[in-house]
Amino acid sequence: MTSGYGLIFDVDGVIADTESVNARASIKAFEDLLGVRSVTRPDFKEGLGRGSAEYVKAAARVHGMELSADQVESLTKARQENFLASLEREPLPAFPGVLGLIRAAMETDTFSVAIATSSTRQKSGAVLRSAGVPFDSMPWITGDDISRKKPDPEVFLTAANRLALPPGRCVVIEDAPNGVAAALAGGFKCIAVTNSVAAAELADAHLVVASLEEVDLADVQEILQ
Repeated sequence: MTSGYGLIFDVDGVIADTESVNARASIKAFEDLLGVRSVTRPDFKEGLGRGSAEYVKAAARVHGMELSADQVESLTKARQENFLASLEREPLPAFPGVLGLIRAAMETDTFSVAIATSSTRQKSGAVLRSAGVPFDSMPWITGDDISRKKPDPEVFLTAANRLALPPGRCVVIEDAPNGVAAALAGGFKCIAVTNSVAAAELADAHLVVASLEEVDLADVQEILQ
């Protein structure tokens, strides 16, 4: 294990405002494939941060449906296609403070940066490119690389392993209760940003902020020490 600290970023809802696009892409999939026109963004809440399969299943349960494996596969495929088409039409910028924090960490000898997301490689890659994150120069773990999704900590543990750092020397940045739970279960410190849910739902994190503009490396180091 190397010395220093790790900063591990989730993607959806942390790097960029993808949740509204995710919801619209998923709502369209429900309409086009199942003819269900009553799905709304709050219906996906229980699936936030848990990967595309759990995301669509969460909304289906709200509407009294248990999806078959084939339906889940079709919906997640259509959802991703809709999402990528939307991003092509209208690229998403990074949330305020994100790129500054990443750059600041990468310019030090103290911090290493990684990306860890339940999203697929194709989808998260599109978001990271759109947001201008230099993800090619850091470990990038996606839902395609793991078998257990959040709230299991596997994605973050894999990222820490790639950084050659123990979890206790890493801070995870999350926006969803499932992500905060995964970080804590893995022994990580956690900063939660209220981009997707209210602060009260993220209260288990070590620090809750309204924007990453409120966070600098001194804050991160303080949490770690």
